[in-house]
Amino acid sequence: MLGALVLALDLRGGAGASEIAKDAVSGEALMTIGVVYIEDGESSLIKVTVPEGGVSEGLNLGAPVSLPGLIARPWESVFNGQQRHGIAYRAAAVTSAAFPATMGATA
Repeated sequence: MLGALVLALDLRGGAGASEIAKDAVSGEALMTIGVVYIEDGESSLIKVTVPEGGVSEGLNLGAPVSLPGLIARPWESVFNGQQRHGIAYRAAAVTSAAFPATMGATA
């Protein structure tokens, strides 16, 4: 299950930067959305980059979302002599979704 949290323009260079990140192919502005992933009672917050045109209207805080075209790409870099690494998430869009039906539920 995924739930939307925060939506913001993706700034090139991180916090304190003023240049909006753009898609290298389309030139479209990129947005970052915080998403909580919940599985087996455990949750994780991930940041997903989405093109501005892929953000659906009517997304609400805590509502379930769908991330069509979601990919995870590992990265690593050296900054000020320190090696950093992580996983970058990117999706084609973020859309509203429905909570899954409970197993064994009757209509």
